[in-house]
Amino acid sequence: MNLAAMTTPVTSLAARTFTLATDLDGTFLGGAEADRRRLYDWIETNRETVGLIFVTGRDPKFIAEMCASGALPWPEYVVGDVGTTIARVKDGTVTPIAALEEDIATRWRDMGDTVRAKLHGAPGLTLQPTEFRYRVSYDLAPETFDEAAKTRVEAMGLDWLISDDRYFDVLPKGVSKGPSIRRLVEHLGMEESRVLVAGDTLNDLSMLECGLPAVAVGNSEPELVSRIAHLPHVHYATAHGAAGIMEAIAAFDLHPKVPYEKPLGA
Repeated sequence: MNLAAMTTPVTSLAARTFTLATDLDGTFLGGAEADRRRLYDWIETNRETVGLIFVTGRDPKFIAEMCASGALPWPEYVVGDVGTTIARVKDGTVTPIAALEEDIATRWRDMGDTVRAKLHGAPGLTLQPTEFRYRVSYDLAPETFDEAAKTRVEAMGLDWLISDDRYFDVLPKGVSKGPSIRRLVEHLGMEESRVLVAGDTLNDLSMLECGLPAVAVGNSEPELVSRIAHLPHVHYATAHGAAGIMEAIAAFDLHPKVPYEKPLGA
């Protein structure tokens, strides 16, 4: 990856024609390799008019490693850790924005140790080894999961989130991908109608519901699709992963040069 891809272009996101705010697994990283490469190369070629924000359950370390390896283009900003991290990316470094995370930290109340103690031994939950700053995450085994874990989390004044029927996240009350991407968009002074959010699982629900133009890519979790079926601002893509993102950019007419061709008969 060239050096230009590791530095933030002079043009601010607010001045760009279009910004993609996308989930990673199954969405930006989803679909055929040729479609991913087509989307990534298009973004890199048009960085002065196209902005990129990752909105993901992944942590900043993972994102930096993937981008440094050349597997992904560098974003300008990251909403990571299921919305509990809001960070700027510059010169290959992902740096949390303290002013935007202050409320998140306040809502979390240093509850990590308490959560781990309260959910210790809970059926169907296996603690993930990473100690995140403002969340606690578990791998979930649906066949043995006990619904009582949800009640325990709520009793602590926190939120729980199940996604892809295999992850269980404990989050600060009212914090998730949707509120955090809206907070970042407002902070940057971006025009909401020029930002497309993209996702595929239930941990993207709040992002797709938040009122920004949105796409549920073709391989989306069926429960996610059913939960957002009534929303007029969501495009339900036929194409999977990266191709579904390009389909939505064209459908919303967000950028004149998007490399997407409608299938014959569409």
